[in-house]
Amino acid sequence: MARMRLKNKVAVVTGAGRGIGRAIVTIFAQEGAKVVVNYNSSQKEASMVVEEIRKMGGEALMIGADVSKADEVKSMIQRTVEHFGRVDILVNNAGIMIPSSFLESSEENWDQTMDVNLKGAYLCCREVAPIMLEQSKGKIINISSISGLFERSAVACVDYVVSKAGMIGLTRALAVHLGPTINVNAICPGTVETDIVASLDPETKKLMRDESLLKRLGKPEEIAYTALFLASNESDFITGEILTVAGGRGMR
Repeated sequence: MARMRLKNKVAVVTGAGRGIGRAIVTIFAQEGAKVVVNYNSSQKEASMVVEEIRKMGGEALMIGADVSKADEVKSMIQRTVEHFGRVDILVNNAGIMIPSSFLESSEENWDQTMDVNLKGAYLCCREVAPIMLEQSKGKIINISSISGLFERSAVACVDYVVSKAGMIGLTRALAVHLGPTINVNAICPGTVETDIVASLDPETKKLMRDESLLKRLGKPEEIAYTALFLASNESDFITGEILTVAGGRGMR
């Protein structure tokens, strides 16, 4: 049952139309947050999320923005403040993966992956940080990946792995620069049932499943509840941490 741990908080969740982002924004709304459902290409899915949240009595604002573009990120945060008056929580979830081996990869795919996954998180943090500092409190949660920690995951896509490792570095650096006012943490999910994972070949997915001590894929909701903890006051003494939620993957 919802404990309203985020009552009256305003949360911006990027890439919230599908997968982990959708689960996060829904659970945040159930816990009392006013949420911004960001999307880029998945407008239909984002509309459905907003409708579901409003049906259950929550407040949601849908904003389309490409997080790799500074002007669109700036506009998204400005609209959030105009509508809700503040920003208490930012979840940098938007991400892409373009499967390819290193020798078959392209500069275009590298740039696109870095722009969305890493630069996008940087741009969003840059826009919300002054607001949170003015409010004297804020929570930033970066959705990285076990791929940024566990070298065998590099078999899937080198640029994706590097971008997620970069998010870990960004998390730790911002925790230093934005403390003690803003808590900045990262979640490193293992293999979760999302569209990105569905795009992988069966052999890669089997490898990821077998590497998990629990011998299964994760569910988006399991990552969302971890994000809820980091967004709530229960995690006020945690910052600069990398929380792995991977079913034991990478332990052997």
